Parts: sequence; structure tokens; C-alpha cells
Amino acid sequence: MNTLLISFCVSFVITFLLIRYQHLHGHLSGDHEFSGPQKIHTRSVPRIGGLSIATGLIAGSLFIAFKDQLFSLVAAILVSCIPVFGIGLTEDLKKNIGVQKRLAFTALGALIAIYAIPTSITSLDIHLLNQLLGIALISTLFTCFAMTGLANAYNIIDGFHGLSSMIAIITLGAILYIAFKQSDLVIFKLSLCMLAAIAGFFLWNYPRGLIFLGDGGAYLIGFWIALLSILLVERNAAVSPWFALTINIYPIFETLFSIYRRLIHQNKSPGQPDAIHFHTLIYRRVIGNANPQLSAADRNARTAPYLWILVVMNAIPSILFFDSTLALQIVAVVFIVTYWYLYRSIVRFQTPTWFRLY
Repeated sequence: MNTLLISFCVSFVITFLLIRYQHLHGHLSGDHEFSGPQKIHTRSVPRIGGLSIATGLIAGSLFIAFKDQLFSLVAAILVSCIPVFGIGLTEDLKKNIGVQKRLAFTALGALIAIYAIPTSITSLDIHLLNQLLGIALISTLFTCFAMTGLANAYNIIDGFHGLSSMIAIITLGAILYIAFKQSDLVIFKLSLCMLAAIAGFFLWNYPRGLIFLGDGGAYLIGFWIALLSILLVERNAAVSPWFALTINIYPIFETLFSIYRRLIHQNKSPGQPDAIHFHTLIYRRVIGNANPQLSAADRNARTAPYLWILVVMNAIPSILFFDSTLALQIVAVVFIVTYWYLYRSIVRFQTPTWFRLY
């Protein structure tokens, strides 16, 4: 409870201060670009919400370190986050850091975590892949790729008020629940720490969007979740490796599908932004077409709940079958098929009536 209160209160207060005094830093922190294909807002908003999350996370983590004598573990985790959050925050302020450079710094953070904690992905419950992961170099490269990919995935889904942050809260809730069931209080507390820090930010971000998560916040959240997902599986033999994949399936598949869409259908670089992400289609075609009288702000606020529900429906069976690789594989396939069906239907202006919330 103390961890939750410390992380939440610090994050909540810092977010308030960032909003209250944005006139002092808005020329640096504000998102002044309104013309990009993925841009929805129409006024400058601070995009350094990750700063409040990082502050709350540090405060809560240090409390855990001192209270539970986990100095080396917490120090290794926090140090590995420095290049990840640092490059994201730099992009939020300078707005000229390329995707490749951001991914390189995130990969550096992953390598630090792999060797300093240490941790890595050593099993996928598939015989051939397990043999390959038994080779240290392959395991290291795959772990680095997975952590970097999920961190970037959270940045990709960060398109509407409350979307990325609530997805993270749901995911962290699932991780901490399984950690509690396995009596792994370290992962439980580290999950709770980030969850509370995000919640302190979320109350200011949703529904009005007074502050944005920014690249720093999105990369930090995705990286932290990736690390805890791996640690949970590696520290608890009863948890299937597929739990880590299935609980994060939405941002992972959104990223993979975006790469496929841009490379194959649009014949352009995967790093180029576009306006046909799943969440953008919901905003424009599901909500916008059915409710043209709504303001852009209202449509924005109504978008995220669609995906919150989709992720919750995926999280419930993932939690129930956390120890069954076969069941989790089925859950992952069901999610992918559902995602593809809904995306295809919306693109063709044939949104199923049961999918409309408003």
C-alpha cells in the first residue's frame, strides 16, 4: 500500500505542476505539430507526462529498495531505464530524434538489463526454439529485440487520451495478479509501482488530455512491462512463456500489422506515420461517422474504451490459463483473428453493430 501511495502521489503532483506551469516550459515541451497524419489534437499540449511517471516510479522503486533490501536489483532496473527514457524525453523536447536512434538507445537499455540484473528469455515452450535460446548469444539478441519492440509498440499505440496508459494499467494488473498468486512479491511490488505512477498521470490525461504521455513515457512504460513480463516467467516455472506474449498481444500485433501494412500495401518505410492504425480507424469511422455532431475532443475521449474492452477480454483468459501454453496460444490466435476481422470490417465501412459502444 505504501508503494502504491508513494508512486501515485508523486506522479499525480508532478503531473499537476507540469500542467499548471506549462507556460514556463510549453515552448519546449508542447506538441506544436498539428498537420501529421496521426495528429488529432488542435492545440499545443505538453508531451512530457513521462516525466511525472518516471518520478513516481523512481520514488516507489527506491522505497521498495530500502524497505526490502533490493538495492542491486532495483538499481540495475533503474539504470537500464535511463537510456530508454532519456532518448524518449529528448525527442519530446527537441522533436528531431529519428526512430532508428530511439530504437538503438532502447536496445542499449535492454542490454544493460540483460547483463546487470541479469535476465533473458530462455524458453518459449517450443522444442526447436528452446534449443536455439539455449545459446547465450541468440537468447541475448532475442531478449533485446523483444524488449525494444514492446517499448516501441507502446509508443505506436499512444494515439488517444488514455489509450496507451490504460492498456498498460490493465497489463500490469494482470502481471501483478499472477505474481501475487506465485508469491513473487518483488514482481508484484514493481508492477504496482509502475501501475500507480501511470494512474497518477492518467487522471490528468483522460478524458480531457491536459498532458500527453510523450515518447519518454511510452518507451519507459513499454520497457518496464517487457522487463517484468520476462522476469515473471523466468522467476516462476509455473508461468508459461506464452503468458508474457499473450498479455502484451495488442501492442505487439498492432506493431507487426503496421509494419506489414506499410511495407506491403503502402510500399513505404515502416517508420513513416499514417492515419490508419486500428485506434485511428475507430476514431474516424466508428465514432466520427456515427456521431458527426461530437467535437474532436469528445470523439477522442470515446476512442480508447473500445480498445480497453478488447484488451480486458484478452487479459481475462490469459490470467485464467497463465500456466497452459496451448490455451494461451489459442487465446493469442483468437485475439489476432478478432483484430483482423474488426480492422477489415471498419476499413470497408461495415463495422459490426455489436462493436459500437455509442
